[in-house]
Amino acid sequence: MPQLDVDGAVLTYDDEGPRDGADVPVVFVHGWTANRHRWDHQLAHFSAGRRVIRLDLRGHGESTGAGVRTIAELAKDVLALLDHLEVERFVLVGHSMGGMISQTIALSHADRVERMVLVNSIGRMTYNRGRGLLMAASTLVPYKMFVATNIQRAFAPGYPREEIREYIRSSADTPREVVMTLYGAMRAFDVLDRVGEIATPTLMVHGYHDIQLPVRQMLRMAKAYPNAVVRIIDAGHELPVEKPAELTAALDWFLTAKA
Repeated sequence: MPQLDVDGAVLTYDDEGPRDGADVPVVFVHGWTANRHRWDHQLAHFSAGRRVIRLDLRGHGESTGAGVRTIAELAKDVLALLDHLEVERFVLVGHSMGGMISQTIALSHADRVERMVLVNSIGRMTYNRGRGLLMAASTLVPYKMFVATNIQRAFAPGYPREEIREYIRSSADTPREVVMTLYGAMRAFDVLDRVGEIATPTLMVHGYHDIQLPVRQMLRMAKAYPNAVVRIIDAGHELPVEKPAELTAALDWFLTAKA
């Protein structure tokens, strides 16, 4: 279990697969309150033929560190890890908040990102009045209830309840300070007016039943991308664990498709 000290945090990561292939490494970045194991299916599949890197973001999973107030600070952590591993060019795959981190890196280091995949992610957090009031009120309830409410809503109808409860328990283990500080960072994140600058070939994979970050918001963003492909899957917001094989198949297609 390799680790790296970065600006007051200890980042835990996995670095697997062959180093001598022609393909650049694939870097997986998880979302808010999650951990690197969201990508277990993809790691098992892709590491057989190419280098795969994934990490627990600071304060998540087996990484330590306090919360930060901007998505750019999390992007800095990811880049610090890649610099440490001497990875100059890579494919970025980010889920939800991980997609926000990926877009931040693509905007600041376009020359290093060969391709990008955004899974259930958007360029700006936008709530209607009713949802905004609901989310504001949810921050006032006990922490575990706040986490449970958000994770419950992340899955499509019909997903096994016991599995959802496991993800709720896992998410609630993330320190409250980290969760709430990054909640504010996501609310403040806004690159929608800049995504037209991202010429990197991009795949946007979204769950049709995602009510956390609705499909219509992703489609609004996709229109501004100069080189994007959209794939909609019958899932909710937690696509990597709801439909892991379908997501892996979409990634497989995109990574071998002509730019």
